Amino acid sequence: MPVRPFSKRLLSASQPPLQIRGGSIIGVIQNVNRKVCELPKKVRTCEISIDPTAQKEHNTARMKTPVTVTVTGAAGNIAYSLLFRIAAGNMLGEDQPIVLKLLEITPCLDKLHGVVMELDDCAFPLVQEIVATDDPAVAFKDANWCMLVGSVPRKAGMERKDLLSINGKVFIGQGKAIAENAAPDCKVFVVGNPCNTNCLIALHNATGLPKQNFFAMTMLDELRAKSQLAAKAGVPVSAVTNMTIWGNHSSTQYPDFTNAKINGKPVTEVISDTDWLKGEFIKTVQQRGAAIIQARGASSAASAANAALMTVKNLVTPTAQGDWFSVASYSDGTRYGLPEGIICSQPTRTNADGSHTIVEGLPIDDFSRGKIDASCKELLEERAEVLG
Repeated sequence: MPVRPFSKRLLSASQPPLQIRGGSIIGVIQNVNRKVCELPKKVRTCEISIDPTAQKEHNTARMKTPVTVTVTGAAGNIAYSLLFRIAAGNMLGEDQPIVLKLLEITPCLDKLHGVVMELDDCAFPLVQEIVATDDPAVAFKDANWCMLVGSVPRKAGMERKDLLSINGKVFIGQGKAIAENAAPDCKVFVVGNPCNTNCLIALHNATGLPKQNFFAMTMLDELRAKSQLAAKAGVPVSAVTNMTIWGNHSSTQYPDFTNAKINGKPVTEVISDTDWLKGEFIKTVQQRGAAIIQARGASSAASAANAALMTVKNLVTPTAQGDWFSVASYSDGTRYGLPEGIICSQPTRTNADGSHTIVEGLPIDDFSRGKIDASCKELLEERAEVLG
């Protein structure tokens, strides 16, 4: 009778030794539901050794300094889909301990308490501490990652400038609190809409923090674009690479099919329907959020949370050779004719040392130029609304 090998996940130096009972060897693994692995009775003696790779992973996780992740709007729908995946290690790694700091407005603290109860009930090994508060100074204290998820949603009859005005006050306060309390090298990632300009507001009020440490989410748009291209080409989504979202996370964004690839080939060589690419494809990606609201009666939550997690994961993980990802960041005015001083989505790579580089030298045809300029024009208008 073959003996099933012990799982690497079940063995560590801290577990009790195997016990000998009447000729049987029973390994009691306490940290996985006290699972019992029993060897045949014929086995009188055996030698148990710890897998060195598993032991190294165990020691590394135990020795790593916890990363403090602050999430705002922590009782909201997006955060509810996000927090448990962060706690499980899906964002920063399965060997990275974390401290979760959760910020909410005072009326939502009871709801937030319920979220914390569920996080507690999951007993995530990586979570060292959970802090739930309505005080930004407490929430952003020593934060390494500030994920600004919460924002006032746009309601019926509300103009975009009204939304910018209301959320502007929120992100002014959060930017100041981050500058005063977070770690000096913290990264700020804005999900709450209108995320590009909310990010710009936070940046302008977070005095002393580097501009290159501020990001806004356009990964959701990138993933939507990849999904549409894959469906049209009849290939898995994983076959689509080099997808860029340019500009604003709004209905003016430009999903750049001209530089994207499918199985290593230019999209235009795989999908010959140029009218679809220039028309329905772009429109579908631009208006996907509105379509979801119409279909389910609520805005994107799970997909937005997934895109937020994937963005941070991309920002901390070296990018695959030859590929890039989309994230909005501060434009210094030196690349692709993008205006200086806006938070604009651009093709980005994460380097081996953790720094980030804008991909340079991509060809921009006249069609793309017009789309990019239109989205940047909107960003400039938003900037004028909030900064004057």
